[in-house]
Amino acid sequence: MKFKKIIPLLLASFFFTVSCSNEDNSSVKNENSLASVTTSPGTAKVGNCSEVPGWASQNGGTTGGGSSQETVVANYTSLKTAIENSNVKVIKVSGTIAIPATSTGRLLLQGQSGKTIYGESGAKLVSTDQTTANSGIINIKNCTNIIIRNLIFEGPGAYDTDGWDNAIIDNCQNVWVDHCEFRDGVDGNLDIKNKSDFVTVSYTKFTYLKTPKAGGPGGTDDHRFSNLIGSSDTATGDRGKLRITFARCWWGPGCKERMPRVRFGKVHIINSYFSSSVSNKCIMAGFEADIRIEKNVFESVNKPIDLMTGFTAVTVLDNSFPNTTNTVSGSNAFTPPYNIVTLLTTAVKADVTGNAGATFTGNICGSF
Repeated sequence: MKFKKIIPLLLASFFFTVSCSNEDNSSVKNENSLASVTTSPGTAKVGNCSEVPGWASQNGGTTGGGSSQETVVANYTSLKTAIENSNVKVIKVSGTIAIPATSTGRLLLQGQSGKTIYGESGAKLVSTDQTTANSGIINIKNCTNIIIRNLIFEGPGAYDTDGWDNAIIDNCQNVWVDHCEFRDGVDGNLDIKNKSDFVTVSYTKFTYLKTPKAGGPGGTDDHRFSNLIGSSDTATGDRGKLRITFARCWWGPGCKERMPRVRFGKVHIINSYFSSSVSNKCIMAGFEADIRIEKNVFESVNKPIDLMTGFTAVTVLDNSFPNTTNTVSGSNAFTPPYNIVTLLTTAVKADVTGNAGATFTGNICGSF
């Protein structure tokens, strides 16, 4: 079993407040004016299945398939069958599985509850098609209590055809994506939309390692846009939903934008590392976005935080910006209702680069 060093933060700090205003008339505070309220002692350790980090711990928690009997799959047909069978509660993926380049090849997990899909060491799902109809790896729709862990999702590279992402979480509640890697999605790497709620993405790595294909009908020659939260400004059903935690994630080489781009949601981005040298923008606060950006490291990136039109609030707290210029100080975003193990900012880079991605040997819960 693999253990990580947890550096619990036990000292509360006191900060002073300064007020000003930004272009969206939000009340702005200095990033050191708010004390972190999300620190807890050393819980959520590897092997402690009762501890789920972030928003996925709320609304009754997220357990996936728990200790149900595993179904082991090593090819596409057996994987598809296991995913579509609601009686199969735990799926173990072995080896590399190719997704067929057909309109029915994309995997669909729909209308199920209490399921875990995880990979043994090195397990990978691969899509090679860049067309609108045939792209994408998995669509998770109308589900509750789902865990996806220790899998690599590899697409064919970004190409703006209005195609599919490597993975989509669509109208799902209580989903935990843990220790995965999403790379080279056609439209994006991992999108969360359509009233999805109580989602945690932890120790997950996002990259684009393949050269983007230009000239797509969507109009963007470089569509290495990693993560979209909320699909449209007009999707008002997302109000009060899209409560999502990104904890100890790594937006690494090749990511251009959307790390993530947020509409409507209460999104907590904590202890994560941003290092893409080709970035235009990293975190993007879109329409009615309410984002808490806490104890992250933005290293050698462009525009760490982009305040777009119509956002609600953005708190920027105790982040580090080596070789990076940040001009956003933040405002009064939401306060999370949960406790989460929190690293000192100085410990983030080493911890995340050492542990984010499909680094486990299997289905090891309690990832902090």
